[in-house]
Amino acid sequence: MTAVEPMTAVEIAVAVKSGRRSARSVVDEHLSAIQAGDPEVHAFNLVAAAQARARADEIDAAVASGRDPGPMAGVPVALKDNLCTRGMATTCSSRILEGWVPPYDAAVVERLRDAGAVVVGKTNMDEFAMGSSTENSAFGPTRNPCDHSRVPGGSSGGSAAAVAAGFAPVGLGSDTGGSIRQPAALCGVVGVKPTYGLVSRYGLVAFASSLDQIGPFTTTVADSAAVLDVISGPDGRDSTSIGAPQPRVADTLDDGVEGLRIGVLAELSGDGVAPDVAARLRAAVGALESAGARVAEASVPAAVYGLSAYYLIAPAEASSNLARYDGVRYGLRVDASSTPGMNTATRSSGFGDEVKRRIMLGTYALSAGYYDAYYGKAQKVRTLIVNDFASVWEQFDLLVSPTSPTTAFPLGERTADPLAMYMSDVCTVPVNLTGQAAMSVPYGVGHDGLPVGVQILAPALGEPVMFRAAAVLEASL
Repeated sequence: MTAVEPMTAVEIAVAVKSGRRSARSVVDEHLSAIQAGDPEVHAFNLVAAAQARARADEIDAAVASGRDPGPMAGVPVALKDNLCTRGMATTCSSRILEGWVPPYDAAVVERLRDAGAVVVGKTNMDEFAMGSSTENSAFGPTRNPCDHSRVPGGSSGGSAAAVAAGFAPVGLGSDTGGSIRQPAALCGVVGVKPTYGLVSRYGLVAFASSLDQIGPFTTTVADSAAVLDVISGPDGRDSTSIGAPQPRVADTLDDGVEGLRIGVLAELSGDGVAPDVAARLRAAVGALESAGARVAEASVPAAVYGLSAYYLIAPAEASSNLARYDGVRYGLRVDASSTPGMNTATRSSGFGDEVKRRIMLGTYALSAGYYDAYYGKAQKVRTLIVNDFASVWEQFDLLVSPTSPTTAFPLGERTADPLAMYMSDVCTVPVNLTGQAAMSVPYGVGHDGLPVGVQILAPALGEPVMFRAAAVLEASL
């Protein structure tokens, strides 16, 4: 693999704005790394080399003329393939959208480009973000750069792998039930799921609208803070966007954890967590205590029902959101003798098995006679989880747990057992149900030498404090 100079996103931006590096040379190095290494990893569905070089040249011209190109000047970014990009195909790794080119950019894409970042391509994912291993892609699986026989996690596995492999210093993903944090843990990078509404969902192809949130992958906590400060903020095009600007998280990174009350979340740190993962969590807790935090066990009793509630609510919302893929307006069309026949043929051919499974599950949960027993009850459980977290936030400033109960598992190991695959999300889904903030920070390796991530959870809009703890953990290694 072609070696890329090990610079963080923040370092690249400083170097490009000062003229010490050209944006074109930075982009060329990363494109060379992609060309050399991605045939084996398959992090990308599309590499936008020509567009990236043209954008880099624009940034270099701005620097040469004395203009400030922005806080992310010349930083290569890999975008999950469910983020709309004008003039660039967006497929959600599904045959039903293969070749579809959106007429507009997602809000986060606009903000990154306005900040001087350079989009280098669109990354592979589980189809329509439904999966935990990036094996459900219509275009083949992504491999973990740390061990090519293992999964990178999912559904944002392509973005996590791109950052871990050095193909781009920044990746963007979406997190509906852990789809940023879990692959970040398995690939050994930082992954952030912001507070629901902090980052606009405009231009994100919807999976489950009350759960989806966009966030960054990076190699350092400081890079994630810088990216989050760029992509967050109000957006009138997203009705769920938080209307008031929030404090910059990058400004709090050096404030430490002295005096913070941090709880070890019992329901997410006990049964089912591998011993080597539990050992790394204990080491992280020790580091936080050594830095001055007050650590104790915390309990959110209803969190144990998170997975069950999630796998009713998310498929129900997906069954509604995916009804638009009917062969009429855009994407794949398989002709038949009648409109209903065309709808059926298009969806049968265009959707993969896991997407069909979740559509059927969600449609059943919403159907007459079953709505109250399934979807309605799951929403009541969601409220219980919200209330239990509200109680624990009266006692603690932050919570910690494993991000994933295990290190990266072998490709193919869980594809025939959906329940085993779903259990990969057991530590992450509660935060999506509550809308709170959480992030995964790499914290050493397990017995197999593969990365382990520690999850930091914060109350809604608690990102500034969450990043303080993340910086302490990163520094302790």
